[in-house]
Amino acid sequence: MCASHVIIGDGIAGASAAETVREADPDADITVVTEEGEALYNRILIKEFAKGKLPEAPVSIHDPEWYDERDIELRLDTVVTDVETDAHEIHTHGGDVIEYDKLLIATGGTPIQLPVENSDAEGIHHFWTFEDARAIKESAANAETGVVVGAGLLGIDLAAICGAQDVDAHYLMRGQSWWRYALSQDGAGIIHDALEEIGVTPVFDSGVDRFETDESGHVTAAVDPNGERFEADFAGVAIGLDFNIEFIQNTDIETDNGIITDEYMRTNAEDVYAAGDITQFHDVILGDRAQNGAWGSAKEQGSIAGQNMVADAPEAEFQWVSSYSITHFDFPFLSFGHPTRGDDSVEHKYEDGTWRRVALKDGRVIGGVLIGDLSAQSVLKKLARKQIDVSDRTDLLLEQGVDIEAFEPATAN
Repeated sequence: MCASHVIIGDGIAGASAAETVREADPDADITVVTEEGEALYNRILIKEFAKGKLPEAPVSIHDPEWYDERDIELRLDTVVTDVETDAHEIHTHGGDVIEYDKLLIATGGTPIQLPVENSDAEGIHHFWTFEDARAIKESAANAETGVVVGAGLLGIDLAAICGAQDVDAHYLMRGQSWWRYALSQDGAGIIHDALEEIGVTPVFDSGVDRFETDESGHVTAAVDPNGERFEADFAGVAIGLDFNIEFIQNTDIETDNGIITDEYMRTNAEDVYAAGDITQFHDVILGDRAQNGAWGSAKEQGSIAGQNMVADAPEAEFQWVSSYSITHFDFPFLSFGHPTRGDDSVEHKYEDGTWRRVALKDGRVIGGVLIGDLSAQSVLKKLARKQIDVSDRTDLLLEQGVDIEAFEPATAN
C-alpha cells in the first residue's frame, strides 16, 4: 500500500517537502493543494519585478509540468476548509475529501490590513503574492505620490518600489528609526540616508490615523496621528501577517500565532507536520520557540518535514541559521539568525557606511545585522550554529576580519 502525503501550500516550504518526499519514496502518493492560481514562484524576485527591473518569466520556479514529471498531483485554486486529524482527511471548498497518511501544513499568512478608516480603498496595496506584485507594479507606475507604512523588511521593499518607479513617497514609521528592534540609530541612519537618495522620505514617530479618498474610492492621502497629511495616490502597507490557520481551529493541533512544532517540524497531532513562516518551531540554536519567514529557512523546514514524513527514514532535525538580504541600495545588507532577540548585543560603525551588530543570548551569538561589509557573516553564523560561548571575547566579534579560531576552545598539548 503506497503512503499518501498531502501538502497544503505550494510555497517554497511545501514544494521542497513534496520534492523531498518524492526523492525518498518513488512510490508515494503526493498531493499538493494551494489557494493560489499558479505554481511555485520566487517570492524574493517578485519585488524586483514590481520595481520594473525584471520580467515575469524568471520569477516562476515551477510550471505544472514539473509536478507531472514527478507524479505529484497539484490542485490550484483549492481552499482547504477543514482538517479531521482523527480520520486523517482534509476537506476542500469544492466538497472534496482527501485522505492522508501524513499531512504537511505550509499555508503561510495573509497581510494584516491597517485598522483605520478607508484602509481598503483602491490604490492601497499589501505585498505578499505574485498577484500582489503585478498590481503594485501597475499602480506604482501610474502614481505620482505615495506613502509606505511598516518599518520592517517588507515595508522597505515597498519603499524601494516607490523609488524605482519615481513615486514621490513618504515612509511613515512609528518609532525613531527603521527596524528599530534590530538596528540602533547608527545602523538605521545608513538606511535612512539611502532611502533619501532614492527619493523616499522617512517620517518618524508617525503612522496612519486614516486614509482619505476621492469620490471614486481611490486613495488620495494619508493622515498620521499627529494630524500631518501626506498626499498619496499609491499606498503600501506591511505591518505583519495573519497566519492562515482558520481551517484547523476545530482540531487538536496546537497553535499560538502560528502552528507550534518541535525541531523535527512535527505538530502535537499524530502524522501532522508544519513548515514555513506559519510555524512556531523549536529553535535548537536559540533554545526557545521561534518564528522565521526567510526563504532559506522555509525551504529547509520543508525539506526537514519531508524527510521526517517518509516512513522508516532517519529522523532529521531543523538546525538552521537563516539570513535575509536587502539589495535595493548601492551597499549590501544582511541580517542573520534572530537579530531582534537576546539579552545583550555589541555593535560598531566603521568608515564608509559600514556597520555591524551582533545579538547575544547567554553569551552565545544568536543573530545580527551587517551593513556595507558582509565578510564576517560566515564566521558569525558558524559561531551561532556551534553555540560557542563568546562572553569573554565579544570585542573580537566586531573585528573586520573575524577569525573563528579565536573562539575555538584551546586544545591541550
